[in-house]
Amino acid sequence: MESQVRGGTRWKRFAVVMVPSVAATAAIGVALAQGALAASFSVSGQSFKVTAQELNGTGFSQYGAIDQGYTLSGEKTAHPVAVSVFDTARIQKMCQSVVTPNIPLLGSVSLTLTAGDSADPEKQVNAKNLYIDVEDLGADAEFTNIDIGVAGKDISQGPGMKAGEVQKKQANPYGFAQQAEKAKLTDVKQTAWATTAGTFKLPGLKMKLQTGTHECY
Repeated sequence: MESQVRGGTRWKRFAVVMVPSVAATAAIGVALAQGALAASFSVSGQSFKVTAQELNGTGFSQYGAIDQGYTLSGEKTAHPVAVSVFDTARIQKMCQSVVTPNIPLLGSVSLTLTAGDSADPEKQVNAKNLYIDVEDLGADAEFTNIDIGVAGKDISQGPGMKAGEVQKKQANPYGFAQQAEKAKLTDVKQTAWATTAGTFKLPGLKMKLQTGTHECY
């Protein structure tokens, strides 16, 4: 693969949010062993899909964790995730979809949200202190000044692990993490269980409810 000169790296089309498969397995394994919790709330029994034409982020970091939640029948469950963190993120042409199955008289119902469908950066989706708990991802990715294998406590890019995780022994400060000054992802397709942000601006937001299965990808 082509490499950037001076501190950039190009990796093309790989899953589990931009980490090599061995590293991803190690990160998730550590998270399972330590009982790390990603989302600060119990996640629903439905994952959601997101696509984006392009995401430009600054202050990127990432670590493995576990989202505690429920099945649609109310039973407790857990999901291994890779938590991707950004100081700031600008997203062009974002689509988010979630499908609720087995609704009486209707069958499946799909909720779709779109926003930021503009080449003008001022009219794209903008987020600060963004955390995405991702189960699966495919994208073309480019990083600037990336560090792989950083101890969680030594993350210096982005807002770091969620507040209170280490104090509550929900995350291992000595576990696997990685970071980069900048991250650029194009043709993004991901499945996630949770997203949190300090601010989340969605210019041109449109919401649609439809019967049947209508997903972003």
